Amino acid sequence: MRRLLFLAFIAGLVCAGAADAATRIKDITSVQGVRDNQLIGYGLVIGLAGTGDTMRNAPFTEQSMKAMLDHMGVNVQAGSLRIRNVAGVTVTANLPAFAGPGSRIDVNISSIGDATSLKGGTLLMTPLMGADGQTYAVAQGAVAASGFVAAGQAESVSEGVPTDGRIPNGALVERDVPNAFGAGDQPLVLELHNPDFQTATIIADRINQFAKQAYGQPVAVERDMRNVVLQRPHRISAPRFLAEVGNLMVTPDSVARVVIDEHTGTVVIGENVQVSQVALTHGNLTVRITEAPEVSQPAPFSKGQTTVVPRTGVTASEEGGHLVVVSGTTLQTLVDGLNRIGMKPTDIIAILQAIKTAGGLQAELVVQ
Repeated sequence: MRRLLFLAFIAGLVCAGAADAATRIKDITSVQGVRDNQLIGYGLVIGLAGTGDTMRNAPFTEQSMKAMLDHMGVNVQAGSLRIRNVAGVTVTANLPAFAGPGSRIDVNISSIGDATSLKGGTLLMTPLMGADGQTYAVAQGAVAASGFVAAGQAESVSEGVPTDGRIPNGALVERDVPNAFGAGDQPLVLELHNPDFQTATIIADRINQFAKQAYGQPVAVERDMRNVVLQRPHRISAPRFLAEVGNLMVTPDSVARVVIDEHTGTVVIGENVQVSQVALTHGNLTVRITEAPEVSQPAPFSKGQTTVVPRTGVTASEEGGHLVVVSGTTLQTLVDGLNRIGMKPTDIIAILQAIKTAGGLQAELVVQ
């Protein structure tokens, strides 16, 4: 019931702010080609307090350690290492758009061996490569790992994930990603986060309305439900042009959709969802099974055996239901109708699925 009240509260906010639902274009679109690039690398974390990899179960850590020491002039190839303060890790990062040499980015560290914790360790210099195999950044620094593990002979306690860590500003960018942004007369393309034909048209019309006043010509045309193509005027730079266009306010359209998460009992109803008038009832069937075994004693001098006789009782009860008419032309009306039924979130999920099957739910039903 608390979730239904929360749903009604959210619906009230939506209905009350329907007239103020305008948002900036840059909050619902992104510029095509301006994106992050993923980087990955393999490295060693040292300085662990006996929580690193065991060399027998993680031979790659031993090989990496020997190769590093050999590169530094220390010959350890003849013997085998028996240390527990080193861990082999994967290092991942996102290289932001327009990040140039000298910029710093955050990196994530994850153990790939049988290390129990990376807390207190230091990542050695690790090259980070892109999908093309080129090195774009180098990571190094102290690992900030959350969580802990405390274990005894009979019990252990853990909190968080101690084998996963992070180094804020831990990588130094060495190479920038080639980008032809704003070069020549190439058009700029805005990609909608939530593709929709109506929203693409609204964005193009709003940009043209502004461009006719500022530049004396229309500059935008909707290509499809996802892309809006912009032709930049010659007398303005691409960054300034996108800054001016991105601050324009529009009211995006949305598809009527109901999202249901059966694992958590969460129901999210979109603003444009409508329900045709339907009459429904929902009753709960409760089956109760009780076990009351009895002990059977043999008669005196009968040479019998004491046995346990099972006794099972089964009762079934069904709560009475009454028909309720539910319909809604607005989100608030629909939520009020669902609240009148007074069901649990799991019952609301079953009701919405049944209404969709009956053809009364005029929206897309997404079950996660």
